[in-house]
Amino acid sequence: MELTELVRPGITAVIGGGGKTTFLRTAGEQLSREHHTALLCTTTKMLRIPELPFGGSLKELDQLRTQFDLVTAGVLVPELGKLTAPDIPMEELARRFEYVLVEADGSAQRPMKAHADHEPVIPEGCGRVICIVGASGFGRPIAEAAHRPERYAALAGAVPEDLITPELEAAVLTQEKLHDLVIFNQVEEVARVELARRCGERLDCPVYAGSLREGEVFQCV
Repeated sequence: MELTELVRPGITAVIGGGGKTTFLRTAGEQLSREHHTALLCTTTKMLRIPELPFGGSLKELDQLRTQFDLVTAGVLVPELGKLTAPDIPMEELARRFEYVLVEADGSAQRPMKAHADHEPVIPEGCGRVICIVGASGFGRPIAEAAHRPERYAALAGAVPEDLITPELEAAVLTQEKLHDLVIFNQVEEVARVELARRCGERLDCPVYAGSLREGEVFQCV
């Protein structure tokens, strides 16, 4: 199935490990092909997608949406090539675009993550929170594969040197309870399908797996 089947009209927040910006871009492109209007933005920081139209004010966005179905918004930090949160209330963006897809935390490009007390930054009015888990983190040490490894290890009942298993990842996701849907990214081989399934069987929410770059996922439990 395509990613468009997992987002909802209004505001969808995307949190977790590696693949969030890819999810936003791919889902946004799919929505655009289906002739929906979509806005990509962040409540923290995200890499700017240079080939997509960008607006920093309501006036600019109002002009862009007369020409394009898919745009990005935020405050550009040129030296980082990143966007920060737009200086526009999220509800105003949701009035103008059918779908607002929000990257709501960072992971330092690591496939898995545990959240600090101030994370994630979920916008008000959010109708869905999707957690991305990079399956490439399975079998690697927590200290190497997880953002905020000490926090991850504490939630998992492990130490940073331990290898990440589906059971440890499920323990972190279950204790945090920040999401209502999980997607395992980077699942392009049979072995990772089984790892995603083992983890998903321990969760109490819908669980999907696949490749966000390809824009296709399947329900794995």
